[in-house]
Amino acid sequence: MAHVADQPEGAASLVRPGADDLERAAEAALRPRRLDEFVGQRVVRDQLSLVLEAAKGRGRAPDHVLLSGPAGLGKTTLAMIIAAELGASLRITSGPAIQHAGDLAAVLSSLEEGEVLFLDEVHRLARPAEELLYVAMEDFRVDVVVGKGAGASAIPLTLPPFTVVGATTRAGLLPAPLRDRFGFTAHLDFYSPDELEQVLVRSAGLLGVPLGTDAAAEIASRSRGTPRIANRLLRRVRDWAQVRGDGQLSLMAARAALKVYEVDELGLDRLDRAVLDALCRRFGGGPVGLTTLAVAVGEEPETVETVAEPFLVREGLVGRTPRGRVATSAAWIHLGLTPPTPSGSLFD
Repeated sequence: MAHVADQPEGAASLVRPGADDLERAAEAALRPRRLDEFVGQRVVRDQLSLVLEAAKGRGRAPDHVLLSGPAGLGKTTLAMIIAAELGASLRITSGPAIQHAGDLAAVLSSLEEGEVLFLDEVHRLARPAEELLYVAMEDFRVDVVVGKGAGASAIPLTLPPFTVVGATTRAGLLPAPLRDRFGFTAHLDFYSPDELEQVLVRSAGLLGVPLGTDAAAEIASRSRGTPRIANRLLRRVRDWAQVRGDGQLSLMAARAALKVYEVDELGLDRLDRAVLDALCRRFGGGPVGLTTLAVAVGEEPETVETVAEPFLVREGLVGRTPRGRVATSAAWIHLGLTPPTPSGSLFD
């Protein structure tokens, strides 16, 4: 939990930033600051613009906002934009960080009027905190419990109007009472290659690097429909061009750099190909249980299920069946193998 701008003066001289800190700083520098700078998600942008403009016209805090969708599509960026468009400060925390109702009460009681509270991974809030949030979002009130046992009493504390922006990658896990408290809900979809090219051109301009049209199209086609991945690959191509090339982000530089970082023509990385290789070469295409598959590739089952599998399923390379994971014909062909002759449906 932290304010966006809460950085003590001189802190950079006290703590040497790690790789993760530098990566986050690079991503933050590429984030759009206003709604009209945000590329893609046209329907969501139009709807959100109406919500914010109407609230500003009434001089009131807008309804609470719920943003759902896969990671890397811009939920955090939109939360920052909402605060910027409203001219309000932004408080950031996450569901896993709220372990007790008291933790959430402390955050809520410190909010100022009109402030935006961003709750990332809101579906992971502890149940007591969820129940406290219901009342806070609807009635702008929290009950502070004083004392313990039979002598405990609840003191109602009135809160100033504020806006909660919740983000979740798993909207289905949100309890209905919490979901219903959000006045505006939006689902973010994967980006088209054309939209990703626009993201890359904008990011290259901010980074001050020349990006060729062919190179932008090549990077976009390998970015899994995700701006975060597109920007990350752009920075890696920039590194290759700086160290091994002539500084120009050409098509040749893009292909060479992505080969070094093991990102193939479909956007598959090392883990993705390891999963396909295990399915096809070791298990004859499946079906294979998730735990067995994870052991075969040397990863945790949760990593395979949440990191690799969604993209492989979306691309039609892997299927999920009641008996386990199976490789499709497209997976065999992508690995340069001959698909086995089907003796029956693997999806029965």
